[in-house]
Amino acid sequence: MSTTTRTMVSALFKDRASADRAYQSVLDRGYRHDQITTVMTDEARQRHYPEGRVGADEGNKALEGSGVGGAIGTITGGLIGAIAAIGTNLILPGLGLVVAGPLAAGLAGAGAGGLTGGLVGALVGWGIPEEHAKDYETGLTEGGIVLGVECASEADARAIESDWRSAGAARIDRY
Repeated sequence: MSTTTRTMVSALFKDRASADRAYQSVLDRGYRHDQITTVMTDEARQRHYPEGRVGADEGNKALEGSGVGGAIGTITGGLIGAIAAIGTNLILPGLGLVVAGPLAAGLAGAGAGGLTGGLVGALVGWGIPEEHAKDYETGLTEGGIVLGVECASEADARAIESDWRSAGAARIDRY
């Protein structure tokens, strides 16, 4: 399927529990960690995920399909697994952000020039319209977590939107 037929779904979550449920719902639909973008401030990461690890059973179950289950068996599943996995996240000191997934790869590839527009610029570069990016920026500075995924089909996009609404998303957008 060409990328022109794919739909990006992004959402803002105000707490760890809703973000974790939403992230896991995308994994349950067959998407991989490296297909799901996660953005939060470093302060939010420290507040929402201070432990960085939980029991091995949860970590192995959530990470078994990602190719890192055994290597990071004590890392919590879902979202924190993506943030903790070596090579899949990027800490942007100038912006105070932790980014995992496709957006992290894009920002790393863009180098310092990719950060000139700040957080809003990074989000716009990811495909989010500027007016929505500004709302996400506000949500992130208030401790929220933004998730995004390029859906393989319109049916997936509708299902993920529904899952994320049920998980407690504060805002959901499609592009």
